[in-house]
Amino acid sequence: MGYLEQLPALVLLGRLPIPVLAVEHDGTVVHANTAFEDMLGRSLDSLRGRSVAEILARGEATTGQAAVEYLQDCATAPVDLVHSDGSTVHALVSQSILRRSDDPVTLVCFHDVTEQLWNGGRAPLFG
Repeated sequence: MGYLEQLPALVLLGRLPIPVLAVEHDGTVVHANTAFEDMLGRSLDSLRGRSVAEILARGEATTGQAAVEYLQDCATAPVDLVHSDGSTVHALVSQSILRRSDDPVTLVCFHDVTEQLWNGGRAPLFG
């Protein structure tokens, strides 16, 4: 337990093999781990400070705040994300890991189900 207590949160999140994204309430991306970068073919530098609406393949979420609300509403369900090459990545999104009402960011995990859907399967719920 002592080892985990010594790890800064961002180091721990960065080492997770699960794509993780942190977004402020106004929709500004503040963190993405390496697994998220790999899933979308985008670097953290190209994501940080941008609106999460830019990576969601959803026309109605035109503002960052609307995009954050969309992510929260879709918790446990598939969402469509835009890969750097313009293709669509279908991914399940988790509920925010940070659940207190005063948490300043939404921190969600993703599970890429694109290949599963291409092969005629159905996307399971994030559980």
